[in-house]
Amino acid sequence: MTRRVRRSELATPASNDRMFAKAAGSGADLVFLDLEDACAPAEREAARGKAARALRDLDWGRTTRAIRMNGVDTRWAHGDVIEVVTGAREALDVIIVPKVRTARDVWWVDVLLTQLEETLNLRKRIALEVLIEETEGLQNVAEIARSSDRLEAIIFGAGDFSAAQGAQVDTNFDPIVDYPGDIWHYARSRIVVAARAAGIDAIDAPFPNYRDPAAYRAAARQAAAMGYAGKWAIHPGQVGVANEVFAPTPEEIAHARRLVATYREAEAGGLGATGLDGILVDAAHLRLAENVTSRAELLGL
Repeated sequence: MTRRVRRSELATPASNDRMFAKAAGSGADLVFLDLEDACAPAEREAARGKAARALRDLDWGRTTRAIRMNGVDTRWAHGDVIEVVTGAREALDVIIVPKVRTARDVWWVDVLLTQLEETLNLRKRIALEVLIEETEGLQNVAEIARSSDRLEAIIFGAGDFSAAQGAQVDTNFDPIVDYPGDIWHYARSRIVVAARAAGIDAIDAPFPNYRDPAAYRAAARQAAAMGYAGKWAIHPGQVGVANEVFAPTPEEIAHARRLVATYREAEAGGLGATGLDGILVDAAHLRLAENVTSRAELLGL
């Protein structure tokens, strides 16, 4: 599986080609051209060609290029995959599969991609990400996380999940009453545990209120604390915040490296634990520190 940076995943309507260049230059780690909810049904088929041309012709720099297809239970699903892959070829890195309910949904896309890659003689495999936005999907998330070796990330889709659960929330998917804590903590916890157990990334939900960067930052920091690798962005203005929040700071990197060095020195002396700044350091701390240093290495920090 390819290791990718996913601090920010920017959604862009595939039907609106005027937004493509701005998305490509946004600095997002991943941009997906959305053939699903961001496109009116009458525009979805025409948007496939626009997406393929943009993926192929624009300069995306280091940005991972993706699409969000329509759900496997819709009439657009097979056409989305066939037309965009045929048109974009190696210019498409990832397909995001929405409203995944069971592992079989992922299998369906995987098989179709395998057939296309062989038919088109593509040199690289296209990866998958999936959205958990149905209650059935959350119930099956552990099996979904291990459903395909193409699968690199699971995204929490709070909007549709709100509807699936029958939750009473506002347009930012926040509870309309004074709720104690995070109303989506259970869903977020199940998703990140399933993802980490399968060795893939978890990406946090979109935040529709793009005019409140402070609130977006707070939500991103909470997700990062839980182990999420990044967050969805619905506006280019959210990208910089996500990129900052989901990257370790220089101070965190320096402390992690000092902790590893201290532990290794103690280990060489036959000790299983030691002290650093007045705090006991053991093998569990080493694993936490190595999470920071490996992320820093992935980001080139």
